Amino acid sequence: MKFKILHESRGRLRVHADVRTMTLRQADALEYYLLAQEGVTGAAVYERTCDAVITFTAPRENILRILGLFSYAKGEALMPEQTSRELNREYQDRLADVVLLAAVEKLFFPAPLRAAIAVIKSAKYIYAGFRSLLSGRIEVALLDATAITVSLLRCDFATASSVMRLLKIGEILEEWTHRKSVADLARTMSLNVDKVWLLSDGREALTPIAEVREGDSVIVRTGSMIPLDGRVTDGVATVSQASITGEPLPVRKDLGSYVYAGTVVEEGECVICVDKAAGSGRYDRIVSMIEQSERLKSGAEAKAGRLADKLVPYSLGGTVLTYLITRNVTKALAILMVDFSCALKLAMPLAVLSAMRECGDHGISVKGGKFLEAVAEADTIVLDKTGTLTYATPTVAQVVPFGGIDEDEALRLAACLEEHYPHSMANAIVSEAKRRGLRHEERHSSVEYVVAHGISSSVDGRKVVIGSYHFVFEDEGCVVPESERARFDAISDEYSHLYLAVSGVLAAVICICDPLRTEAPAAIAALKALGIGKVVMMTGDSERTARAVAAKVGVDEYFSEVLPEDKARFISAEHAAGRRVIMVGDGVNDSPALSEADAGIAISEGAAIAREIADITVSADDLNALVTLKALSDALMRRIGVNYRTIISFNLMLIVLGVAGVLPPATSALLHNASTIAISLKSVTNLLPPAD
Repeated sequence: MKFKILHESRGRLRVHADVRTMTLRQADALEYYLLAQEGVTGAAVYERTCDAVITFTAPRENILRILGLFSYAKGEALMPEQTSRELNREYQDRLADVVLLAAVEKLFFPAPLRAAIAVIKSAKYIYAGFRSLLSGRIEVALLDATAITVSLLRCDFATASSVMRLLKIGEILEEWTHRKSVADLARTMSLNVDKVWLLSDGREALTPIAEVREGDSVIVRTGSMIPLDGRVTDGVATVSQASITGEPLPVRKDLGSYVYAGTVVEEGECVICVDKAAGSGRYDRIVSMIEQSERLKSGAEAKAGRLADKLVPYSLGGTVLTYLITRNVTKALAILMVDFSCALKLAMPLAVLSAMRECGDHGISVKGGKFLEAVAEADTIVLDKTGTLTYATPTVAQVVPFGGIDEDEALRLAACLEEHYPHSMANAIVSEAKRRGLRHEERHSSVEYVVAHGISSSVDGRKVVIGSYHFVFEDEGCVVPESERARFDAISDEYSHLYLAVSGVLAAVICICDPLRTEAPAAIAALKALGIGKVVMMTGDSERTARAVAAKVGVDEYFSEVLPEDKARFISAEHAAGRRVIMVGDGVNDSPALSEADAGIAISEGAAIAREIADITVSADDLNALVTLKALSDALMRRIGVNYRTIISFNLMLIVLGVAGVLPPATSALLHNASTIAISLKSVTNLLPPAD
């Protein structure tokens, strides 16, 4: 496509596309294409004028070359499923229509016609007021209907029209702000599934999800997320569908059952015939979940809604009382024109939605407002060690073979089993095998994952297990070759160990180096500074390993060699002591504790079932995301408090000035709506200052 330079300055270009018109989708394609280019720091495309403004740090000739290579197809490949451009255009046009119509009426319509239009428009508001009254609910609709009716009865058609116009503009702005907040939040939520196990001719192959087509078969096992919509063609599994349908209990899925992308297999495994390829319909379901889920409602939001409803009868009572005392309709109307509920019911949810969106900007996905509130109120945090306090990608330090098996063969066999159940230590084995160039064929039968212990399977007719010492030697009864006992006992305690056994005999010990996150001590100190009084580390590792890590990171308590139920039991005990608890983990074994906590936080690169059960998911790249989450939660609660005080005090001032005769009803209504919009717009701004 050709572009013409309209204006340029240092690091900034304004160009015009050589096209007659530009659709909304084409404008998005150009904008996302530009934003994806190296050296481009910002881009804004204006579809009405076919112009684009680009800010950049790259050489000017690079930007011109990028523009010359642009095509709509390239841009559309980079676009998300939904963007906000169409939404913004819709509401901009609606606002323009209201303002333009008001100007036309005032300039060209005679007074009798304007009066007739006011009466016709009032029918909607009066009907809503009657419906509220007949249903036994005294709500804001009744206040609006009363104010409009009184103005019409006084033949003050100009005031009635102004009130209805302000209400209409307020409705449009409220709906626009809410829908944009939901849309922005929905775009931050994704499946984080890049590859799937594609089943073809009886063989499994790890395949990029973008290459999967309708009609293909994928296999999903315990603890994994279902990546695409489809129907079960083989196997049986129980699936958690809470994120899509809201069902609290897992649902059994067998032959012919339909499954949804984003749900998680809690137990079993199944083959799914793909019905919808990647990207089909997921966004709309997320939006629906956000809008309908009761989990969105924090205690502060619910309190705001209850307070707003309780204040309506007082507004009506104050109106009647003012009229009885003053016999002045104008002063009585001043109270009707001002109500607290609009701002309370709008600003609080918007503040929460905006906070959730801001969390997304920091790599934090939050399922509902009440979990941000729980984080703000928490005084205890429980941290899993592996993959949480330590890096999510530990490395294999050493492979010690036994029984004559080759070291590479042992690693190949371990990787073959571990790649089916992604966990930080499993990822280490798979990565090491890949680094050594070890490829393997899928020779094993069905793989069984034993939570918090290990994996069991069969390879070439021989039983193969890999996991902890307890699982391999105590549960499975495997033995160490007697001739190699001394070598086994000499293995360094410096590392974490995974034990591989074939046919009941130890085949290898895989030593895992799981280095502590460099930011962990500072992050824990920062959490304590933000009000977390008790930091606890819980791990399935040995006492020696746990003690060393606890000393380095500065936790208040630590527990070693714990099972999943032990973590959940500890959190229950903390609840009994009256404490609010956050749990942070990344594995299948953390799921019971994540569910038990007031706010369960999963590491995004951990097991899918942990992310599904958790209330919050944070980026695994930096433990400081927990500090950011705590700071955002605290700032949100402070903003809600400020909103309360501002809404009550400002609207109370308007009522007093109206009753005193200082402000006429139309001015009170204007200032009330303006304050509601101002507070709402402030509520959707970022809570934290931009990073330096």
